[in-house]
Order: sequence, then C-alpha cells, then structure tokens
Amino acid sequence: MLTFITFIFFTLFVAIYTWYKLKKENLSSKDGYFLGGRSLTGVVIAGSMLLTNISTEHLIGMNGSSYKNGFIIIAWEVTSSLALIFAALYFVPKYLKMGLITIPQFLESRFDNMTRTIVALFLIVSFVITLLPIVLYTGAINIESIFNISETFNISKSQGLWITVIAIGSLGAIYAFFGGLKAVAISDTINGYGLLIGGTAIPLIALFSIGDGNIIEGLMKVYNNNPEKFNVIGTRDSVMPFEVLFTGLIINQIYFWCMNQTIIQRALGAKSLIEAQKGLLFTGILKIMIPFIIVLPGVIGYYYFGDSLYENQDMIYPELIKKVLPLGLVGLFAAIIMGAVLSTFNSVLNSAATIFSIDFYKNHIDKNISENKLVKIGKLTTLILAIFAIIVAPIMANAPDGLYQLLQKLNGIFFIPIASIMIAGFFTKSISAIAAKISLFVGLLFYINVTFIFKSDIHFVHVWGIEFVLNMVTMFVFSYIFPHKKKEERRIENHIELIEWKYAKGISFIIAFITISIYILLS
Repeated sequence: MLTFITFIFFTLFVAIYTWYKLKKENLSSKDGYFLGGRSLTGVVIAGSMLLTNISTEHLIGMNGSSYKNGFIIIAWEVTSSLALIFAALYFVPKYLKMGLITIPQFLESRFDNMTRTIVALFLIVSFVITLLPIVLYTGAINIESIFNISETFNISKSQGLWITVIAIGSLGAIYAFFGGLKAVAISDTINGYGLLIGGTAIPLIALFSIGDGNIIEGLMKVYNNNPEKFNVIGTRDSVMPFEVLFTGLIINQIYFWCMNQTIIQRALGAKSLIEAQKGLLFTGILKIMIPFIIVLPGVIGYYYFGDSLYENQDMIYPELIKKVLPLGLVGLFAAIIMGAVLSTFNSVLNSAATIFSIDFYKNHIDKNISENKLVKIGKLTTLILAIFAIIVAPIMANAPDGLYQLLQKLNGIFFIPIASIMIAGFFTKSISAIAAKISLFVGLLFYINVTFIFKSDIHFVHVWGIEFVLNMVTMFVFSYIFPHKKKEERRIENHIELIEWKYAKGISFIIAFITISIYILLS
C-alpha cells in the first residue's frame, strides 16, 4: 500500500506542477504548441532531452543487455556525447538561423518538397512502428512487475501487461494532447532530474548492501565476481564489437542527436542559441554519467542472480529494484519510471504530430490553414497515433536479443537513409534531389534485405556503415546522371538571438576528453 501511495503522490505532483506552469501559456499557436513558445532554457532542454532519450527501453533493455553482456554496451551512451558536440557547434546554429520547426523543412530547402514529404513519412512510420510500441511495452513490464497487477486482479501476466499498456498510453496521450511540447518539457525536467537521483540511488544502495556499508568494497566484490563484465572493448562476435564505434555507430549517433526531430525539437524551442547550446552540452555531460544508471545495475544484477535470468534478461532491472529499495522508495521510483515512459512517449507523439501537421497537412492539404486549426490537427494526430501504438505494443514481447537490441535494429531501417541524405545536404553542394530520393529507397531495401530477410552474419551496426557508404555512392552516381539544379535557399523567419555561448567550445573539449578517457581506463 505504501508503494502505491508514494507512486500516486509523485505522479500527481508532476501533473499539478505542469498544469500550474502552463496556465498562462498560449498553446493555440503553432510555436506555442509545437515548440513551447520558443521559450525553453538550457536546464529545461537538457532535462527534457535526457528523459526523451532515457526511457524504459534503456532502463529495462540496456540493463538487461549489460546483465548478459557487460560494459561493452556503454558505447551507445558515451559516444552520444561526441554527437551532441556536433549538434551544439554546427547543426543547431544552422537550424535556428533557418527558423525551422521540423527537420524535413531543411530537406525542402536543400533538395525539394517531395524529398521533404518522403522523409516526413519515413519518420512517422518509424515512430509508430518501432519507438512508441517498445517504449510502452518496456514501461508496462516495469510497472506490472513492481505492482504485481496480474496477481492483484487475479489475471494472467499478458492481460496485466495489456491493462498497463492501455493506462500508460492513455495518460501519455492526455499530456501530449493538452499541453504540447511545453507540457512535455516541464514534466520532463522534474522527472529527468528525479531519474538521475533515483537511478543513481539503485546501484549505490545495492553496492552499500553488498559491501556491508562500504560502497567501494561492494563495487570490488561485484568486479571480482566477474571482471570480464567491466571490459568496454567488445570482441568481434559480441553483441557490441569495438570496431562498430568507427563504422555505423557514429552515423547513427550523429543522426539521433543532430537530426532526429524528437530530440532536436527541444533545441528548436530554445529562447536563444546560447540556451540551445547550454542544453545540448549539458545533455552531453549527463550522457557520460548515464551508464551508472542504465549499465552498472545490470552487472550488479548478475552478482545477485547469476545467469538465472539469461533467458528473460529484460526482467533483471525490475527484480533489482524490488530487491534493493525499501517499500516506500519503490513507489517513488516507480513514479519516476512512469515519468520516463511518459516523457519519451509524449515526446515522440508530439514530434510525430508536429511533422504530420507541418510537413503533410499544411504542406499538401491546406497551405492557408490557421494556426488554431493546425494545432487541432496536431491534437487529433496525437490521439490516433497513441491508439495505434497501444494496439501494437504487446507484439514486442519475447525479442530474442532483448528489447534494446530490437529497437536499434528497427531504427536502422529509416535512420541511416535519412542520415545519409541529411549529411549530403549539409556538406555537399552537388547532390541532386532525385539522387537523394533514390538513395533513400536503395538504403532502405539494402538494410531490410541484409538484416531481416537474408540475415547476414555481419553485425547490424557494421551494416549501417556499409549502407551509409552505399547511399553516398548512389547519390554521387545519380547526381552525375541527373545534375543538381541550383535553387534559392528557402528561409523561415526566426525570432531568437543567434549569439553563440562563449563557453561552448571549451565545454565541448572537456566532454570529448572525458569520453576518450573512459575507453582508455576501462579497456
């Protein structure tokens, strides 16, 4: 009962605080609803970015993977910091100068309207088919496990998961529907820093217990139990070979942190370039710390449970929470986990609705639509996508390599083709619009065939790197056949200061140094 009370208390506190902060906001304009009124500060951007990225697919999936595979999977996290440097110093200043609301708008400016539309379609499909269902399902695993919903209502575990998926999905849809990006960002800030505190408490309490009151002694016991789990250099036949850091992983990270609508939308809503850069670089610092929350607990779980959960690795984090936390704190942390689920779910819903409203409806159906009606279209889109995600979520059960690996494999279907044409658009002037469109489909078909149909033995992150090279070659070849026609760059009026933060380059250097040092020290 105490667990449930603390859960309800914290969940209501976040909801009431968010409602209070939104009372005076104008949510009927497109900037107000889709970009938080272009008023977000660095602290809010960092908190929102962190929680948009770190959800239960990380808490459940990455801890499950580290339980089985060890520290080699921190590559997903620490290399994110390098990509955030690129975002802060190069990409976001250009986006803000252009006054963008969505990333596909850049593609229309650089290539043509059809390229913008195709990429917008790719993004919406990827959100609905991959990210939203996995976020919902992993959230349901955690909440159902903590509260034993199936036992409480005397129903099967699958029915308990269904009920939890519907409850989380409905609550998330309400947030995104009524409050837009500002509601998501405000609730993210509270839950994001709550996640940092609560997530850090899990391994600390566990190590304190293992070490009989001495955290360092506890860590040494966990290390001595299986030293190989702490090695960050993956072998070629491991789940995360070290070589992938230099092939497809860097392309994926640049896409995710520099071009992904769900992430970049927070920076596009900044009140100034200075606040955007502060938010991005602070997120980079937090990402270096995140393995303590989403990797170390899995290894600690191996100390407690051995290989008894190898066949069900995604249950390791919920089991660890119940083992180490006092009852009152279990409810509080469950509320933070719920916030992490809602954050990513709301953020993706809001981004998908933004892309549909701006890049589809306004672009193709009603170019003269009023801002108030555009917001209503966004809200309707939010509801439809939420219902679809709730229906698809339970299909994600029993992923053979764990839910996080499944998510990354599915993301590659769309992320790498889009990253290829975005990078070509930024760094070359000769790539033509028709070449970009051909490259999108060549990359997509190549990846689906190699990864899901013929199932090559090549690691899927290496396949990303091969696909990127194939996409670039395709674009250069077809640009030679169908040369690029010069066009006037389309600019959208912006209303924020574009002065750079004077500490941006210095902080970037420190982040890069720490990232490289982690690999040197733990190799």
